[in-house]
Amino acid sequence: MSEQTPATHRVVLNDEEQYSIWWVDRPLPAGWHAEGFTGSEEECLAHIDTVWTDMRPASLRRRMAEQASAA
Repeated sequence: MSEQTPATHRVVLNDEEQYSIWWVDRPLPAGWHAEGFTGSEEECLAHIDTVWTDMRPASLRRRMAEQASAA
């Protein structure tokens, strides 16, 4: 992000390890926490494209791993 352009959004994450973006000047909605990345809307979405490699909710991934280890 350019030093001249202030960050407008932040990347947020919920307990199911699902990503979204939120405005930096607004309180986070319940159940979401800041992931650490801030920038423009486009920069935040590009960051999510890079880091969110498995779209399944965390609870589904855990259940599938448990079923695989029980087999």
